[in-house]
Amino acid sequence: MTAESSTPARVGAVERFHRLCVAVVARLPFGLSSVVAPTFLGFGLINSFTFGVDLVLLYLMHGVLQLPVPLAVSVAYGCAFGLSYVLNRVFNFTSHAPVGPQFAIYVVVVVVNYLAFILGVSSLLTALGVDYRIARLGAGACEAVFMYSMMRWVVFRG
Repeated sequence: MTAESSTPARVGAVERFHRLCVAVVARLPFGLSSVVAPTFLGFGLINSFTFGVDLVLLYLMHGVLQLPVPLAVSVAYGCAFGLSYVLNRVFNFTSHAPVGPQFAIYVVVVVVNYLAFILGVSSLLTALGVDYRIARLGAGACEAVFMYSMMRWVVFRG
């Protein structure tokens, strides 16, 4: 964040989001609070939202505009991944690293994720007769594990 973008409202929203994640994780039963990081919860909240954006865009592109599944998945995912980066950088991992190199690493992670899980799994399941929305949900589960791991320990490390 630059000095210009560090408005009191933004800082307050970031701090409230972080406190919410810490408070919820602290109340997890069965000792899960010692295993689940607040950033995992934050990632889940942010990426659930951006996944919803992805699905709405997928529906609009394929269900309404009748674009081919690979194109619809690609456009929807591209929009959602950009939004996810910004929200996770600002709210969840509160990174102050230079955006350029960090975003370049994120793009590599996203390309690997996209090819392996989003396009690969979605297209394979659709080709096997699974409804494109259900196929996208299956791919999303694989994506979630991979992306959180990469964002926490590679993209936003330190």
